[in-house]
Amino acid sequence: MSELEVTQDGGVLTVLFNRPEARNAMTFAMYEGLEEACARADDDASVRVLVLRGAGGRAFVAGTDIAQFLDFTSGEDGIAYEARIERVVNRLEDVTVPTVAAVEGSCVGGGLALAAACDLRVATASSRFGVPIARTLGNCLSMNSYSLLVHHLGPGRTLDMLLRARLLSADDAHAAGFVGEVVPDGELDPALAALLETLLAHAPLSMKAAGQAVARLRRAALPDGDDIVREVFGSADFRAGVRAFVDRGQVSWTGR
Repeated sequence: MSELEVTQDGGVLTVLFNRPEARNAMTFAMYEGLEEACARADDDASVRVLVLRGAGGRAFVAGTDIAQFLDFTSGEDGIAYEARIERVVNRLEDVTVPTVAAVEGSCVGGGLALAAACDLRVATASSRFGVPIARTLGNCLSMNSYSLLVHHLGPGRTLDMLLRARLLSADDAHAAGFVGEVVPDGELDPALAALLETLLAHAPLSMKAAGQAVARLRRAALPDGDDIVREVFGSADFRAGVRAFVDRGQVSWTGR
């Protein structure tokens, strides 16, 4: 079984994040596989919709695999990492067919960015959304990822979620307009099937135009944020946070 499985059923191309034992935390190879799937969705005329979902029922994607941060030694590593994530997120946002995040369980960190880059989101009632890095790793996001969150949630709700490191419930995310539909646990598949039937029946060029226009509006005049990323990823706090997370220990933040 691959950590990222790509399958096609009729006009629907599905990407399955398949590391349920790690709550589908993303490796760099999985990010690369997702980029390849995006290219396939654009290049294959038989693909009409792209769906992302997680295996195991406990998580959509629980962020990036934290073990990959152990080798980071400076803020420049953080800048390179966030540039990599930005490339993948923007590639997903630029897919020319409708994209759907089918969320079941935790959708946090990088997983939230991937869901936010999709055109539509449907979630089960027990799903949770957030970026709790202020109490876990002590890192930060790229300007592109902050822009995605503000675009969907607004500045007030984004800051409340980030500073308090709290997770939004599915109902909270629905009230904010982030999730389009919340369904009872165990009923994601029929709800997704109904949504896909609707999308497959609609005009492809109209949907393509809407997705491209919203993406361009979101990314217009996006400011540089490398100085923010460099400071945080280069900090002693970040290194301590990663080590504590991997070792399941506690960290005392110093602000340095």
